[in-house]
Amino acid sequence: MNARSLLILAAAVGSLAACSTTGGLPPTEVVRYHLGEPIARGTVRVEPLSNTGPASIEFKTYAAAVETALLRNGYSLPQGDSQPDFVATVSFTRANRLGPPRPSPFSVGLGGGSFSGGRGGGVGLGGGVSFPIGKSRPQEIIGTELSVQIKRRVDQSPIWEGSARNIAPVEALAKIDAQVQAAKLADALFTKFPGESGRTIEVK
Repeated sequence: MNARSLLILAAAVGSLAACSTTGGLPPTEVVRYHLGEPIARGTVRVEPLSNTGPASIEFKTYAAAVETALLRNGYSLPQGDSQPDFVATVSFTRANRLGPPRPSPFSVGLGGGSFSGGRGGGVGLGGGVSFPIGKSRPQEIIGTELSVQIKRRVDQSPIWEGSARNIAPVEALAKIDAQVQAAKLADALFTKFPGESGRTIEVK
C-alpha cells in the first residue's frame, strides 16, 4: 500500500465508524483536472477505458451513472449513427483489504456505586465505565474508485478528467444496491462540474 493509500485509509477511519452505524456509505473523495477554461459541451459517447472484451454488467452500471451525470451537465447523446463530439472513457477499480479494528461486541460495565479499599479509603466509580472483553477484530473493507476522462473525438485531446473514491465496510456495501453506489460516485465526481482543478474535495 503506498503513502497516498495509507492517508486515504487513515482519513476514512472515522467515516467507517459512522458508516457501520448508519448503514450508509462514507463520504467520497473527489479530485478533478482541467485547463481552467470553459468546458465545451456537445454530444458524448461513454465507453470503457480499455476495450478488452464485452462490457460486464457492473461496468454498464457505472457507465450508465456517468452518462446520466453528463446529461445533467449539458451534454447530449448522438442521434442515430452520427459520431459524437466527445468521448468519455470510464474505468473503475475495486480492492478488498483489512481496515481498522472494530470494537469488541462484549463489554463489562462499572458505574454508579463506590467501594472501600485499603484502610478506610473510599474510591468512587461513577459515570458508567465499561471495558471491552476480548480482542478487537479487524474489519474487511472495500475501496472503490471511479475515473472518467472527457476528450475530443477528432484528435483524442483530453479536456477534463477526474476520479472519485470511497472506502466502506464489506457488510455496508452488501446492503446497498450497485446502482445506488454507482450513482453516488458519479454524482460526487460531477458535483459543481467542472470543479476546481487539482483540488481534492470530500462529498457526502
